[in-house]
Amino acid sequence: MSDTRAQTTTPEAPATALAAPATVPGARTPAARTAPATPEAPATPATTRPSPQQHPAPTVLTPLGLLTVLLGAALPLIDFFIVNVALPTIDHDLHAGPAMLEMVVAGYGVAYATLLVLGGRLGDMIGRRRLFLWGLSTFGLTSLACGLAPDAGTLVAARVAQGAAAALLLPQVLATIQATTTGKRRAKAVSLYGGTAGVSSAVGQVLGGLLVSVDLAGTGWRAVFLVNVPIAVAAWLLAARTVPETRSPHPTRVDGPGTALLATTLITLLLPLTEGRAAGWPVWSWILLAVFPFAGTAFVLVERRAERAGRTPLVPPSLLRIPSVNSGLTMIVPFSLGFGGFMFVVAVALQNGLHYGPFAAGLSLAPLCVTFFLASLAGPRLVLRFGGRVVIAGSLIQGTGLIALALTVYAGWPGISVAGLAPSMAVLGLGQGMVLPVLLRIVLSELPVAQAGVGGGVMVTTQQSGLALGVATLGTLFLALLPAVGVRDALLTALLSQLAIVAGTTILALRLPRALR
Repeated sequence: MSDTRAQTTTPEAPATALAAPATVPGARTPAARTAPATPEAPATPATTRPSPQQHPAPTVLTPLGLLTVLLGAALPLIDFFIVNVALPTIDHDLHAGPAMLEMVVAGYGVAYATLLVLGGRLGDMIGRRRLFLWGLSTFGLTSLACGLAPDAGTLVAARVAQGAAAALLLPQVLATIQATTTGKRRAKAVSLYGGTAGVSSAVGQVLGGLLVSVDLAGTGWRAVFLVNVPIAVAAWLLAARTVPETRSPHPTRVDGPGTALLATTLITLLLPLTEGRAAGWPVWSWILLAVFPFAGTAFVLVERRAERAGRTPLVPPSLLRIPSVNSGLTMIVPFSLGFGGFMFVVAVALQNGLHYGPFAAGLSLAPLCVTFFLASLAGPRLVLRFGGRVVIAGSLIQGTGLIALALTVYAGWPGISVAGLAPSMAVLGLGQGMVLPVLLRIVLSELPVAQAGVGGGVMVTTQQSGLALGVATLGTLFLALLPAVGVRDALLTALLSQLAIVAGTTILALRLPRALR
């Protein structure tokens, strides 16, 4: 609990002041002789209970506060995937074209991934609850701008701004959980966060398909953005009352050079990979890819030099030397890559190959959502009994689900119904739900509370970058194969590629700690 108190903005000085009189007896002390107003002394016990004016925010995260921050976490994750099933409608209404459609997805993802660590650092400095509220406000406003966009260019600009708002919002969730919970409550909260992170990705496509199909008041695809506005308002009102304010006890300045170099590194990798194919691989895409390794090397060198000089870099290299952080992040990259690619490829294949409507394409992922969430709820009990071996089991189950889905596609194409996809989707979600929440818990298990914001930002940046890389790599592979082999064989190739990635993560899982805190 001492870590929690150190993280909150509630001052501890009153407690020490009240404790002082108890160390010296009676009124014969010098303090008593210098304070003639002794008749008021009996009133002091009443002050041992902090008044609302002294403590405007709770020091621990209540169940309603946890629900609120998880709702805030769901919004950015849902929005990364919610547009997948709406892209054909956006193209039809705005005459966007392939390159612009790619930017609707990539603009959000790149801005989001680039600024996440900075968002975590800012939360450490000026207060995580404050950044959470600002993030909710700006996310709601930028969602409104997306929903009202008159043309494709405006939509892309609004999506970039929406990604930046998400980067302010999401890192505060894990940092708040880390700073205001301990023991079993923290393990349960992190598992629920992991379940939210995974389910939100699938729910985004289910919800997107439903909203486009229902066509609320003729809004069509615009509803997938406008729905965020009332949710953000409700979450803001709840957060203002239920989320405690926390910050790092030793806030540091923003690492300007590190921030610029990290942004350059991610942009030079993610932008050409996500946009290059649709644009015909122009010269600028190859130039950016050539710059990427130099930018990445410069970032590592600058961060090491800053830490050796006693400054606090944006991503402290010492943080990555913590065994649980290193092993967990090493697995999060390939897991997220496969997951992000899978969600994109399935959305395109079901609509273009099986000619599902937006709602049917989203509904096909419902079994995955259900089993993922159930597995994440069971995670704390499974980890308590089996430790890190849960991740190995989850990877094997995920691989089984991919094999079952590939066999379903191979044997049943093109007459596969939503019900026909359900068994393999359910197995796949069960395995994924046993992997991601446990990985998040492993990364956070040895993370110092003072570095909760930057640690959460690094972890979510890794996850988000992996998702974007999955769309760029598996998505590009799938789309490149379409003209030559058709939808079925292109989908099978993508599924088998993801299966190879899962095999790799299963081997990496052997490095994970057996017992978790």
